[in-house]
Amino acid sequence: MTTTEHKLPKRRHKGLRLDPTPGKVRYSGRWLGALAAGGLLAGLGVLAGGWPAAAALGVAGGAGLAYAFFYEPRQPRLEHITLHIPDLPPALDGLRIGQISDMHLGMRYTLENSLWAAHQMALQQPDLLVLTGDFVSYEEAISQLPAVLRELPQAPLGCFAVAGNHDYWEGIETIQAALEAAGIRLLINQHALVTAHGEQMLIAGLDDLWDGRPDMGRTLAGAPQAPLRLLLAHCPDHADEACEHQFDLQLSGHTHGGHIHLPTLGSFCLPRHGWRYAIGHYQVGPTQLYVSRGIGGMPLRFGCPPEATIFTLRAGRGGGK
Repeated sequence: MTTTEHKLPKRRHKGLRLDPTPGKVRYSGRWLGALAAGGLLAGLGVLAGGWPAAAALGVAGGAGLAYAFFYEPRQPRLEHITLHIPDLPPALDGLRIGQISDMHLGMRYTLENSLWAAHQMALQQPDLLVLTGDFVSYEEAISQLPAVLRELPQAPLGCFAVAGNHDYWEGIETIQAALEAAGIRLLINQHALVTAHGEQMLIAGLDDLWDGRPDMGRTLAGAPQAPLRLLLAHCPDHADEACEHQFDLQLSGHTHGGHIHLPTLGSFCLPRHGWRYAIGHYQVGPTQLYVSRGIGGMPLRFGCPPEATIFTLRAGRGGGK
């Protein structure tokens, strides 16, 4: 395995919890319209049905809130995704990649969920393991990170990570030290080459789009045209650039799927740099993109449970499933 030269990144903000830039979160117009219509219908129902209707609505609303705050955030799922890669060499057919994103240690349920995800990876034994940023939400929670990393398996092709915006806000140097102590390489505008069954695979890691300094030119400097090209980027909106550089696959997180996600209505709220690609699988030109719902984050989930993911790569066309 070869990697480009690595330089320790500088910490941008000490203890910054919220980005000061206006417009950092976008709320879905469909959701806002549906909530307004639902409120109007509920009001009409109360007027028509009186106190019994009001009580019933109160019970239903309370049950929904309890589910969203106290149940679904504690119900992580292991997703198995098959991705069909055109021109994938036969030697790489069946390659398995494990992804964990957005641990957000320090928030409620996140340590338990992250340990669960690490245990699932140990059971699944993927060929390659990737961690796509936002390891912590609070600086003091960095001390929890080594306990999670110790539970991860030693993947045959290695374990690689990229930084997220919260990692810069809370202490990128300390997080990098914890990752490297666990044998995990943090790729910041760098690439690595690994060989599986005689075939090369390019793994590129871009710096965070929100608070880092992403540089695709530097990331790919000296990179060969490997038969399989994988991009790790915390923010999914990098995909528009990734497709221009002929990446086969980009793995991202950042959005948490919008925390609340329902068919037709989609995602309730999305952070900037995650507005175009919110959740799940996309085809962006020649590049396939998968946006993880993340294993942690704010303890509010409805129709959008936390996830860890196992990808199986297959030759041919057919997208992801």
